[in-house]
Amino acid sequence: MSQQPALFRSSIMSVRPEWIDANSHLNMAYYNVLMDQAGDEAFQSMGFGVDYIRERGLSTFSADYRMRYIRELHKDDPVYVTTQILDLTDRSFHFAQELFHADGWLSARGEGVGLHVDLSGPRVVPMPEDVAARIRAVQAAHATLPRPDWVGQPMGLRH
Repeated sequence: MSQQPALFRSSIMSVRPEWIDANSHLNMAYYNVLMDQAGDEAFQSMGFGVDYIRERGLSTFSADYRMRYIRELHKDDPVYVTTQILDLTDRSFHFAQELFHADGWLSARGEGVGLHVDLSGPRVVPMPEDVAARIRAVQAAHATLPRPDWVGQPMGLRH
């Protein structure tokens, strides 16, 4: 029996008390913070970390990100995020993330597009071959997983 490749799974993070809003749950801005921190972990594993910025003057910028809120989080809730690389070009990548409570229930979903950037411009540039090879390998492995059915959904009101 072959084993399917795993999505990147972040370390366990905690909902900080200062992130709680007047409704006594996690403020919407901090869902993005949690997704971003998890993205940093995932991208570090693919070679886009702080060393990459310092040593090569290259980084990634977010071009687009959409969050879908499923279930509230509260103070001190332990959470983790999974990240799946869906598609890429030599200069950009499309990814999906899901935020889970450590008990296993889904709290939010995010979908984004990242750009590879030369910080001296800044301008969008192709990835160096060593980094491109790493993210291509991750994307190829993730392509064998089901594509999330919520990716690319339009936004609007139901009537």
